[in-house]
Amino acid sequence: MLLISATFLRLNNIGMVERRTAVINADEAGDNEITKARLFDLQRYSSAHMNADSGVVYLAEQYQRDTQAAIAAASVNNTANNINVKADAACKAQYGGYSQAYVQCFAAELAKYPSGSNAPDKASLPSPGLYRHSFFSPIWSPDFAGFSVLICIVITLVIVARMLSLLLLRAMLRRHYSSI
Repeated sequence: MLLISATFLRLNNIGMVERRTAVINADEAGDNEITKARLFDLQRYSSAHMNADSGVVYLAEQYQRDTQAAIAAASVNNTANNINVKADAACKAQYGGYSQAYVQCFAAELAKYPSGSNAPDKASLPSPGLYRHSFFSPIWSPDFAGFSVLICIVITLVIVARMLSLLLLRAMLRRHYSSI
């Protein structure tokens, strides 16, 4: 029963890994609707099966696309003095692409300029927390893995109860025959 339980638990984990990979592939493809559908599939699967915790799934590509769009939107209406363009140029020279370090550099560069009515608009970057997803699985679920684990626990309890009753019976017999 332990082997059967372990096999079913492993199959649940493999199903979760397939769905998590589908989310990452959809994120790289760039279609928001497919990414949302794959996230929903992963959430539904993880919440219905044991041993299917998804861990943390980052939508890194979507975050980069949204960051680029925010920078582009902020720099469209401004002149050559645009602080967003300056910050983008300074940080791209250091980090080469869009990453967490780039975002921190960009925010630091924007902080150097005073905020006021005569200052150009600053880009509002999306929160990285919105692109982080994690789903948890239940402790027990009514599927093959859940019932096999339940049967395994029952068999283990029966074995332990039988061993305890045999030890108790042996102790009672020794006590009875030692008094004769």
